Amino acid sequence: MKKIAVILSGSGVFDGAEIHESVLALHAVEKAGATWHCFAPNVEQLHVVNHLTGEATEESRNVLVEAARIARGNIEDVAKLNVDGFDALLVPGGFGAAKNLTDFAINGAECSINADVAAACRAFKDANKPAGYLCIAPVIIPMVYPESVKGTIGNDDGTAAGFNG
Repeated sequence: MKKIAVILSGSGVFDGAEIHESVLALHAVEKAGATWHCFAPNVEQLHVVNHLTGEATEESRNVLVEAARIARGNIEDVAKLNVDGFDALLVPGGFGAAKNLTDFAINGAECSINADVAAACRAFKDANKPAGYLCIAPVIIPMVYPESVKGTIGNDDGTAAGFNG
């Protein structure tokens, strides 16, 4: 049975992993006859958003703890992700990918990636294993596959300009 590693960026479209996208991706993995295990960086979120009002709050939340809401406990620190135990990688979107896995939301094309997330993603690249990056998560692609692939990021001109430098 195939096993898929999934990297989440928290819980919530505006400050973490997009919940519908994440849950439906996990469901699709199961429907395909595979299993999944989630990972997330054990770091504080860039900020916390009140999803009712869309406004940032003064709260502080941990990305791994928040992502555990989606994974229902089937989750570990991304620093522990061992590529040898998995057949493929999946990274759902939500603005957490641009705020917690990377700093794309702040720095655009000049962004950087969390070191543990980078190591995990590059391990799949180096092992020639498939990886899927959904929604805004393709901002990670140039930092993992700098010369070997071309990614798309939708049709928002501002986001595309930041993605393509």
